[in-house]
Amino acid sequence: MPSADRRLQPRRKPRQVRAELTRERILTAAAHVFAEYGYAAGTTNRVAERARVSIGSLYQYFPNKDALLAELLLRHIDRGTWPQADRLELTPGSLEKTVRALVRDAVDHHRDDPHLLRIMIEEATISQEVLDAIDRHGRVRVAQVRDLLARHPDVHVRDLGTAAELIVFTVEMNTHKLMAAPQTIPVETFENELVDMVTRYLSGGGPQQPADPSPPGG
Repeated sequence: MPSADRRLQPRRKPRQVRAELTRERILTAAAHVFAEYGYAAGTTNRVAERARVSIGSLYQYFPNKDALLAELLLRHIDRGTWPQADRLELTPGSLEKTVRALVRDAVDHHRDDPHLLRIMIEEATISQEVLDAIDRHGRVRVAQVRDLLARHPDVHVRDLGTAAELIVFTVEMNTHKLMAAPQTIPVETFENELVDMVTRYLSGGGPQQPADPSPPGG
């Protein structure tokens, strides 16, 4: 709703380097405070104290802690493209390595602070700005993965666009679930199983056995 969006909007957009540094310090402090104390006890007073600014200065930038968390979530979602994609060697036999690079990029992006990730998933208000960021990020990632699949000689799927969407959704959602929850599966095991699953799908289920040309009983 528009009213909810306004409540989550930062109050001040920095125009000077000093103001931008202050805003960054507040956001960094908020991430640490939420991860350390939890969202309920992660008050704006604690954030201001951690950032070494007055509570009044904090409120010049963010009206409440919901706005702080919303901004942290936006930054997490809108992280840009997969930087290693253009440096991969797309040669025959390299599909498993390519898929592993994609999965590892997602894991590394969520590895820093599982507690904060869980708070963002469970506590952040989903505003229109957040929905727009999710859509924007998804379209960029899907387009990038689709381009990679189109150029890889080992990929055999019926529809590249659908395949790219399925892969991005599968990798992102499963990585979120694993990294935000108490880990019952080692990350290495998760990575190996997810890589195997996606690789088999992209390769058409793995190498096909040649038909036996000999007649029955021959």
